[in-house]
Amino acid sequence: MPHRRDSVAQSSTPWRWLAVAVFVTIVAGCASRTRAPVEERSATPPRPAPGAPAVSAPGAPPATGTEADWRPLSYTVKRGDTLYQIALDHGLDYRELAAWNNLENINLIRVGQVLQLKAPGDGASTTTSTGVVITPLKPAPAVTESKAPVAIAAAPTGARNSDNFKSSPKAVKEPYSEQAVRDVAKGPPAPEVVAVAPSAAAPGTEAKPDLPRSAATAADDDNKIDWVWPAKGKIVGNFSETANLKGIDIAGTAGTPVLASAAGTVVYAGTGLRGYGKLIIIKHNKTYLSAYAHNREILVKEGQAVTRGQKIAEMGNTDTTEVKLHFEIRRLGKPMDPTRFLPPA
Repeated sequence: MPHRRDSVAQSSTPWRWLAVAVFVTIVAGCASRTRAPVEERSATPPRPAPGAPAVSAPGAPPATGTEADWRPLSYTVKRGDTLYQIALDHGLDYRELAAWNNLENINLIRVGQVLQLKAPGDGASTTTSTGVVITPLKPAPAVTESKAPVAIAAAPTGARNSDNFKSSPKAVKEPYSEQAVRDVAKGPPAPEVVAVAPSAAAPGTEAKPDLPRSAATAADDDNKIDWVWPAKGKIVGNFSETANLKGIDIAGTAGTPVLASAAGTVVYAGTGLRGYGKLIIIKHNKTYLSAYAHNREILVKEGQAVTRGQKIAEMGNTDTTEVKLHFEIRRLGKPMDPTRFLPPA
């Protein structure tokens, strides 16, 4: 019996060593595994590479050099609206507004009626509430036939990388003669110089050609207006956005001259706007309007061009309890504080 027990123990020894070897191999394999790399992300986005275009953050408003035109393409008439008030609130001429909407009677507009605030085919850009700029497409310019002969150079038939492509003009072969030899020796003729008479310019200055104005230049010109005070007197009412005071009130005596604060065109003269009495509205450019209210007498007519400082009315108290001038400056129809534009008193 002891001999049998020893043989069994000896036979099981190799298997026991094999099991131990397998266990050691598994443990070594687990210990040699490397962990996955962990990427540490910070809240600050990486800087763009030099020369790469800048990318705005989602939802950030577009950066613009000038204030965008806030006015919508259309307006829905509400109860109590008049065409005069709608035009003033959007910086427009009420006559143009009537023409754009085919209104035969300017005093007849209906609640819920949609009025177009842009001329048909106007390419002016508008900005939606989401900050997206919408620019209507412009029709392609008409192609006019020119009567003058036009020389058209034939395009090379070979590819630019081809051996047959030649960038220099072809030589002209002429029969041999003594005259041809002399012409070649002289070289190509000198270019013809045409003298142009200089335009009238101030002495000592160089005349410059007229260049087309860019849209940015036109916009800058619209913001450059030389304003003057519309009347003499004490300010008895200040501009306030919170109190809905859309201008300033200048006190005076009946008959005090009311002056055009800047050059422009009279786009309204009458009593059609509630609370303004006898009112004059002057359009100075595509951006600015000025309004003069409570006048005793109106001395200009609609469509009349006026100069800066020109007498346009006499101070009064129409539709108010005291003699004063109510004066407004509006940018794209939005009331602005006139004291920001007027010179120091």
